[in-house]
Amino acid sequence: MSPPDQSTMQNRLLARLPDQEFANIALLLEPVDLKQGFVIVEADRPIDYVYFLCAGIGSVITVSSGKHQAEAGMFGREGFSPTSAGVGGTISVHEVLMQVEGWGYRMSLEATLNAISQNPTFANLLARFIQTFASQISYTALSNVNYQIDTRLARWLLMSHDRVDGDEIALTHDFISLMLGVRRPSVTTALHVLEGWRFILSERGRITIRDRRGMEEFAGDAYGKPEEEYRRLIGDI
Repeated sequence: MSPPDQSTMQNRLLARLPDQEFANIALLLEPVDLKQGFVIVEADRPIDYVYFLCAGIGSVITVSSGKHQAEAGMFGREGFSPTSAGVGGTISVHEVLMQVEGWGYRMSLEATLNAISQNPTFANLLARFIQTFASQISYTALSNVNYQIDTRLARWLLMSHDRVDGDEIALTHDFISLMLGVRRPSVTTALHVLEGWRFILSERGRITIRDRRGMEEFAGDAYGKPEEEYRRLIGDI
């Protein structure tokens, strides 16, 4: 199989590599289809591959020793995961799974670590993404403490919308409940609130964004800062 073409590369980090670095790394990339629920890595387990999404959304989930779960952050075509590999880590603290199905490329951990040591722009881009992702995680913590579920859901849907083409997002109430760490009835109530404001249309297994600007105003300062950080350090999501 021929290596990917940089002119059509949809992963934002790989697309920004200098020509020679991209040529070096393209030879190491393996295309993969990623179904919803696919586990990229389990918590506290060795990292076998590093994934660069071109479509779809991955969720980074914190799992306690007592098996409590909550989403710490999400990523799509703007980044990679597991992020610990970007600083030489070999074990993932988090579980990472596909929230919305898509596709992308993966590299073995060994190949990734070698590529980091030999390609300075690649290493720098991964480090910049890790910084922006840390910012996202910090705002997830802030939102969980300070905002009601409808505001948190608005933020989460805006972040999901950033990472898909078009206005439809394939999501179930059960999956949203898992990602936000709340009971399913709370998700249903919050979706009704956002529908009442005509920000979204919620159907079985699918949510359509109808008024993004209005939902951004509704989310207030729960949404926006990590996105600004990404644009400042890397570019458009």
